[in-house]
Amino acid sequence: MGTLNLKIIYRFLGLTAVLNGVFMFVAVPFSLYHKEEEYTGIIIAGIVTVFLGLILYFFNKPTNNNIHKKEGYLIVTLGWLILSFTGMLPYLFTGAIPNVTNAFFETISGYSTTGSSILTDIEAMPKGILFWRSCTHWIGGMGIIVLTIAILPLLGIGGMQLFMAEAPGPSADKLHPRITDTAKRLWLIYVTLTFAEFFLLKVAGMTWFDAINHAMATVSTGGFSTKNASLSYWNHLPLVQYIVIAFMLIAGTNFVLTYFALKGKVRKVIQSEEFRYYLFGILGVSAIIATIILFFRDSSLVSTIAHPQVLGETESAIRHALFQVTSIVTTTGFVSADFTMWSFFATGIFFALFFVGGSAGSTSGGIKIVRHIVMLKNSFLEFKKTLHPHAIIPVRYDSKAVSQTIVFNILSFFVIYMLIFVIASVVLTFLGLDFISALGATASSLGNIGPAIGSVSPVDNFAHLSQGAKWFCSFLMLIGRLELFTVLILFTPFFWRKS
Repeated sequence: MGTLNLKIIYRFLGLTAVLNGVFMFVAVPFSLYHKEEEYTGIIIAGIVTVFLGLILYFFNKPTNNNIHKKEGYLIVTLGWLILSFTGMLPYLFTGAIPNVTNAFFETISGYSTTGSSILTDIEAMPKGILFWRSCTHWIGGMGIIVLTIAILPLLGIGGMQLFMAEAPGPSADKLHPRITDTAKRLWLIYVTLTFAEFFLLKVAGMTWFDAINHAMATVSTGGFSTKNASLSYWNHLPLVQYIVIAFMLIAGTNFVLTYFALKGKVRKVIQSEEFRYYLFGILGVSAIIATIILFFRDSSLVSTIAHPQVLGETESAIRHALFQVTSIVTTTGFVSADFTMWSFFATGIFFALFFVGGSAGSTSGGIKIVRHIVMLKNSFLEFKKTLHPHAIIPVRYDSKAVSQTIVFNILSFFVIYMLIFVIASVVLTFLGLDFISALGATASSLGNIGPAIGSVSPVDNFAHLSQGAKWFCSFLMLIGRLELFTVLILFTPFFWRKS
């Protein structure tokens, strides 16, 4: 491969900025409806973003429209940075978050669907800004890159390299042979799920504003709420929480399986090995947590679950256990109760869940369940090979042999992930966090989860972190969202060599 096609990179980044700016204008009606003066700041932010995007787009007409892998990785990583740096403008221009570090942290936390926040009083924020905050989740959830792939044919650009960089998971299931059609189907499912949850939450008792914001945050597995207490605000409305649980489960499922389910091909969903581990794993761990709440609690535990008398103590324990386990596994990060108050044993279980992640091909972050399955199967095979050294026994997933290349890729991913976790935890202790909080903040940021342990527990936030710690956590969110390799490969010398 020759030199990088810089014009196609700049042109694509310009298009990304234009789309981001257009989304900002969607937040304006919410400000106007609530008679807020901040609408002018949002409009100015949208205009500036669209203008910058148009300059990048029209002044970089490429002679060659081919996108190779190198361009793909750069476009995705730089695209996320463009989203974050322009996405923080509404916070800055309205004065809602005047500090650049805080504004960037909140923005990249949104686009990476992490859901960690520096806001100490969410309910005091302007409604237009809260809607924009939820928009950053919704855009980042599926990936604005995939959205742009859907309109690339209009530009005469092929998008396969971008899709592979945006979705670098271990499998490359496609809904349709053409990548642009795949992107359109993904977004159609995404939009449909969002409106379905919005309608159900409204019927269940949320206001229309809360319903649309939480629908966007759930389907994207983001976790930003419009309330300081997150979903515990609706502890007196169990139906609201059950609806959110259902949609968190759907959002954490491979979108290909969701597509099959909507087409009536339920058998394909049931036959998926990853889905079975995902569903029964959540149910199993939830049962353990519910048991801890009911039988091994101390006297202070009841106070951490508001309104246990609504449908009975047992139902309340089951609901909160299922809610929190689903929220952490899918990396949504909503909070219905402070799980760090449910005994040290329960806290240990939740910390372990930080490293699970949802399904590959979903909007969830984390390591992903399919990687754990393959690693465990490969480990057990090593025992067999010890007894039968000459036997050729492949790792099988969904009744198919997994190539050694994929197995090595998954093992490499896990080793690098854990190495980053260890190093980043040490760095955060250097930047002022205590050891437990550093472990929690690292696991949460890298896994795109949101709530953690220590001083960044479900009832706390990241506002007290130093400026350096916030920028460092922002970097962890970025590499976690793009599954390590997409970003880290840019720091290798061989990426920049001409070949």
